[in-house]
Amino acid sequence: MEKYWNIAIIGSGPAGFYAAGELFRQESWSIKVDMFECLPTPFGLVRGGVAPDHQKIKSVTKIYTRIAENENFRFFGNVEFGRDIQQSDLMERYDAVIYAVGSPADRALGIPGEELSGSHSATEFVAWYNGHPDFAELKFDLSAKQAFVIGMGNVALDVARILAKTPDELAETDIADYALKALAESQLENIWLVGRRGPLQAAFTPSEAREFLELQESDVVLEGGLLELDPESQHLLETEASKDTKKNIEILKQISERDTSTNKKKHVHFLFLASPVEISGKGRVEKISLIRNQLVKQADGSLRPQATENKIVEEAGLIFRSIGYLGKPLPDLPFDKKSGTIPNECGQVKDPENGNTLRMREYVAGWIKRGPSGVIGTNKQDAVETVHRMLETFMVEKMEAGQDVKSQDITALLEKRKVDFISFSDWKLLDTHEIEAGQAEGRPRRKVTSVTEMLAVIRNKS
Repeated sequence: MEKYWNIAIIGSGPAGFYAAGELFRQESWSIKVDMFECLPTPFGLVRGGVAPDHQKIKSVTKIYTRIAENENFRFFGNVEFGRDIQQSDLMERYDAVIYAVGSPADRALGIPGEELSGSHSATEFVAWYNGHPDFAELKFDLSAKQAFVIGMGNVALDVARILAKTPDELAETDIADYALKALAESQLENIWLVGRRGPLQAAFTPSEAREFLELQESDVVLEGGLLELDPESQHLLETEASKDTKKNIEILKQISERDTSTNKKKHVHFLFLASPVEISGKGRVEKISLIRNQLVKQADGSLRPQATENKIVEEAGLIFRSIGYLGKPLPDLPFDKKSGTIPNECGQVKDPENGNTLRMREYVAGWIKRGPSGVIGTNKQDAVETVHRMLETFMVEKMEAGQDVKSQDITALLEKRKVDFISFSDWKLLDTHEIEAGQAEGRPRRKVTSVTEMLAVIRNKS
């Protein structure tokens, strides 16, 4: 009887699916994969993080679905690591575990007033408008006139764009119904994108920036007028800048030259070289104080922002921080608080408190491995590295399939613990339900946004 290597993957986002796909590509290995996800729905940030008006990006789920249809793949949705299953449960039942849990938390600004009502993380807002069940009940005061988004990455631009779009523009997407209703009643007039560095150092991609030129009822302006770069930035642009950076500068030039003498209700402001230093108000956000920066050349030739004495104080009713995601520690695994990652060597977990000893059967992939960087496709090569490191370790250590497995199949344990787990075929029932409900309204899908309702839809259709 053929012996299989049984691998558990915790997390069903891009990194998890790319890892599963790479495992199945190993023709000389007999491998079975069980994937665990805390929600009944798979695909991680592709479902819960990619902006609802970016449907083309979401089509990557077709690749993941093909992986899931492999006969040696099983999906266990609605199963939370640390609650329904523990690290010890997995180590007893699998030859190895890959943790691909992403970076669900966010980085704080670390300034006074950040805790005031009306001050939020972009992470929360993105999850809310994408219909993530854990965030569906959140409330955002969209009666404010001015909102500030702190950060200049793609997520910051997503937040600003969603705030700037009309109900008609959003109605063509799979945005959560409650978010569509709330945004339709928004009173926002000015949306500020704030970056502490200059235009040359902006982290957004050209495709994200270009969308601001296409907004139906929102003007976009470059604060300060025409785009002017300092001499050092201009030199870097001409000598070292990437193609994307050069495209960004061209788009910002177009923005700076636009006619803004229109009667459009909303305005999006790009404000560079500014850092928030305080949020103030009586119980809730009323004002934000920012300090203007200047770029200073460092010994290594790079340009870094340095605070000046020039301060800006603006009225604000809503603030979103978007300065980076951060991983969370997992039970019984080492964790680096500074980087928000699980310490590893090429994806193999190492234990700093035990002389950086490598754990032979535990691995990481994706953001929890390398930090929140790159785009969806970046996770593919990341996962490939982890899978190859794992298989090499099996060979070097002369490990055999099943040698460390001491207990029965995981299904029996979940049933004993009365965990209402969801299979991939169960998910496809919910997927069909959402798509059909959306198509009836001319939308890609209408998301079900509570776990209880998700389970009801699945059980009623099965």
